[in-house]
This record gives sequence, structure tokens and C-alpha cells, in this order.
Amino acid sequence: MIVSCGEALIDFLPVKDTGGNDSYQPKVGGSPYNVALTTGRLGIPTGFLGGISTDFFGEMLVEELKRSQVSLKYTGLSARPTTLAFVSLLHDEPQYAFFDENSAGRLHDPAAHEPIGDEVEAIHFGSISLIPEPIVSRLSAVMDANRGKRVICYDPNVRPTLIHDRDAFCANVEKFAHGADIVKISGADLEWLYPGVAAETVAAGWLAAGTGLVVVTRGGNGVTAYTPTGPVFSPVIPVTIADTVGAGDSFAGGLRARLSEKGHLTIHGVRNIDPEALKDALDFANRVAAITCSRAGANPPWRSELVGVDA
Repeated sequence: MIVSCGEALIDFLPVKDTGGNDSYQPKVGGSPYNVALTTGRLGIPTGFLGGISTDFFGEMLVEELKRSQVSLKYTGLSARPTTLAFVSLLHDEPQYAFFDENSAGRLHDPAAHEPIGDEVEAIHFGSISLIPEPIVSRLSAVMDANRGKRVICYDPNVRPTLIHDRDAFCANVEKFAHGADIVKISGADLEWLYPGVAAETVAAGWLAAGTGLVVVTRGGNGVTAYTPTGPVFSPVIPVTIADTVGAGDSFAGGLRARLSEKGHLTIHGVRNIDPEALKDALDFANRVAAITCSRAGANPPWRSELVGVDA
């Protein structure tokens, strides 16, 4: 099982109503939540670790997890409100305005629920749940407790509007990256974190400090994975883009799913993967992300939609 840890929220996406006026449509979302939907829909045993509200937005989130075959074993329900995110699509990458104070996700305590079991092969962390207290300290404790026992995956998924102490955030990124077996990060996030520093330079530093595998996504310019033995490149899949909301999460979920179904999602397997197997996993993840980009919102594909991809 792959367990994805962090926020589940409602994205309000801009749309035109029947009169041509601007309005917002609610969609389930949250980066770790989207990763869980992706791996679940791809047929990999999946769980979601995070706090979800019992309000009507929370009901939407729970319903979609169940429909996508995601286990709620590690999910905590509470009466606190759901995190809301309003999305702007006026830039090269989606921009977000978050409303997260006293939310079910931010105040979730994993220690109060089911501990991670032996059935879990990998745990994914990232995004806004690794910014504010108390959730960042609580998820950091989960990460520390499971390091060396199962694959640790990390995606900073930087959201600058929520970062009030840049130095502290960047220090946490370094700490989480150095302790991860897989780091997936966008080129835009790298530029925000390390302005003017080449991706291969950052990746080399992380690999030397303990990271197992660094995967950098660059939108239409493809994906490069950096390993101790050299880089592996995968081009994007051409597609008519509806929007790119959730594309990086779908890529991350697709990568984990492919590594799992091919038997590589172990600490040794990730840290010693050969270039051919890595290229296969990157190509698969790019196909998953391309389908997500072809439709509105974070709506990852089911395994049956990946026509022509071997099992």
C-alpha cells in the first residue's frame, strides 16, 4: 500500500456561467489527496493519512476517496472546517489563495489514529501541510518514525502565499529532501527555492546529502530524474490542455504506481534502479499527467484509460 499524507481540500476553479460571467466551481483537491486518488485509480492499494471535515465539503472528499478505491484507515474525521483554495489560471502555472485557519487538516493529529502498518510500502509527504504548525511537526514525526522502514517520498509543492518565514521553510525543504528516498519537484519550485541555481546542481547536492532519487518536472519541457549514476530524461506526452491543475500530483502518483507494479518501490529498489526501468516509470507517469491535463481540475485517470500501456 502507498499512503499519501497531508491536506484534502476544495479547489474553487474559475469557469464561465451560461451568461458568460465569471464564477467558481468547487472540485475536490489538495496535493497529497490528488496523489492518493491517482494511485488508487491506477489499481495500487492506497491509503490517505490526513484530517477531513464532516461538513458537506468533507463529504465530497470522502466520497471521491471511496470511489477511487482509497482506504480511510489512516484518515481522521472531525467537525472542523474544510480547507478552501481559490485557483487562478491566468499565469503559466496555477496560482492559489488558501483559507486554512483551524481546519480539519491543519489540526489533524496522526498520533491519535491508526499507526502505519506493515502493509505500507511507501509514504508520500508534501505541499501546504508541511508549512504551518501543528501539522508540519506531526507529519515530520511520522516521516522520522518510518524512515528506513519504507520508501519516503517528498514533493515540496511550494505555495509562496502561505510561506511567512522563507528561511525556515527552505531549511525544512532541505531536511525533508535529504531524508527522502524520492523527491519530486517542479522546475518552478526549484527556481523559487534556489534562484539562478541549475537543477542539476541542486539535485547533486541533495543526492550527496542522502536523497535517493530526484525527479524534476518542467511542464512542456519534460522530466529529468537525477540519480548517482546520471540523469534520465522523459519527454512530455502531447495533449490538448484544459488546465494543469493537479498535473504534478498525477505525475507523482503515476510514478509511485509504476514503480510499485514493477517491483521497484522498495528503499533498495528506488536507490539502485537502472536507467531503463526508471525511464519506463517516468514515461508512464507522463502519460498519467497528460490525461489529467486534458480535462478540467485534478481528475486523474483510471488504469483502463491508459490504453496501450503494459500491465
